[in-house]
Amino acid sequence: QVQLVESGGGLVQAGGSLRLSCAASGRTFSRYAMGWFRQAPGKEREFVATITWSGGVTNYADAGKGRFTISRDNAKNTLYRQMNSRKSEDTAVYLCAAGTTTSILRERRTSTYYDYWGQGTQVTVSS
Repeated sequence: QVQLVESGGGLVQAGGSLRLSCAASGRTFSRYAMGWFRQAPGKEREFVATITWSGGVTNYADAGKGRFTISRDNAKNTLYRQMNSRKSEDTAVYLCAAGTTTSILRERRTSTYYDYWGQGTQVTVSS
């Protein structure tokens, strides 16, 4: 079992920055690919970013390219996401997820690949 707990959400003004964290416990965090997803009210869950177990490969949804950065610290069992230049359309619940199997990038961009999920943290961007 892997337990994931997100933190760092809150209310931020448009154009501001926010860093989300995802603390992992349980099995070996450093073995897993990780991802960030978000879900806005009335919308489906959508891919935001993913990172391989080593942190060597990252990938982003088009909406976040240039504004979002995903990173991880395997020594601290923690995943991060830096969010800059926030827009009102970024308002959503942000969830982190862990994938335990070997994968290709196309798979890691989909929610079905991931085995474990956190409860999410709310981010609200005010204009």
